[in-house]
Amino acid sequence: MNKIKVAIIGASGYAGLELVRLLARHPGCELVALTSLEYPGRSFDQVFPALAGIVRLPFSDSGPEEIAAQAEVVFTAVPHQAAMGMIPGFLERGCKVVDLSADFRFPEANLYEKWYQAHTAPELLAETVYGLPELHREEVRKTRLVGNPGCYPTCVILGLAPLAKAGLLQPDSVIADCKSGVSGAGRQALLGITFCEVNDGFRAYKVLEHRHTPEMEQELSALAGTRVKVTFTPHLVPMSRGILGTLYAGLTESRSEEELRGLYYRFYEGHPFVRLHPPGRLPDTRDVRGANFCDLALRVDPETRRVIVLSVIDNLNKGAAGQAIQNFNLMVGFPETMGLEVVPFVP
Repeated sequence: MNKIKVAIIGASGYAGLELVRLLARHPGCELVALTSLEYPGRSFDQVFPALAGIVRLPFSDSGPEEIAAQAEVVFTAVPHQAAMGMIPGFLERGCKVVDLSADFRFPEANLYEKWYQAHTAPELLAETVYGLPELHREEVRKTRLVGNPGCYPTCVILGLAPLAKAGLLQPDSVIADCKSGVSGAGRQALLGITFCEVNDGFRAYKVLEHRHTPEMEQELSALAGTRVKVTFTPHLVPMSRGILGTLYAGLTESRSEEELRGLYYRFYEGHPFVRLHPPGRLPDTRDVRGANFCDLALRVDPETRRVIVLSVIDNLNKGAAGQAIQNFNLMVGFPETMGLEVVPFVP
């Protein structure tokens, strides 16, 4: 097998670190460049001893031209706005790109600019594919630029997609009540995510103003064929990894729990990373730690005609790096699961 030469821009953040951890053992990948503005010149395993003897590459602060001369595929794990500044240069030099920021998740610049800032590469948006393989697998295979979804949207969209596609989702009834581990805030030093600020606490944040909301609405609306509104409340939980989404929605028609479970089984047939729990078992974030799975369960209240879907992912894996590698595999023609056969951490 010819290995694909890969570079990771922003390899010292949590998502970048997870990319390195997974790609270091990917049989079709050769890591050729890891960049970091914080640690240029230092070896990766010096900064992250967990990978001692596994990844010895030095961090660099090389620009797009130098990186593109080494790599065939580039993962950009950098903040919003920084990504759009460098990605056109990678594409011009023939690289394929998986972007983990929000810069290429929307097909229209005005929606991005409403929630973020001015877009400096709007000409690329029309060709970008929203990288949720369970919805856009064939488009991902053909593109050179993937906008990797956010962690919360991955959890919510996968939880509700079968209902939206079947026309069973009341479009103004969706409530997404989600809890995330602290790594979702990134590795930067911020007072609000230090140990003393989060330990023994549990709080909501960015109520009705979180930037992941339009991603959820964009994908669910496309599936439903009508505008779906999502009331989204994120919460911070004192754990490192994981997201639990408790998703509430009204049904347009009465359906039994058994009927909806059948709908979900059919929708996710052939999708290796979505697991539907049997009756009586509810998902736990511990059951997906370190792996690329999304675990789902559902309950139906026949009196109110309301469905409750439980959805869990590892925010750094299926919510970031694992999904990015899933997209990478599709883009270069590898089996979708290659390098992602990691089983969850137990216990």
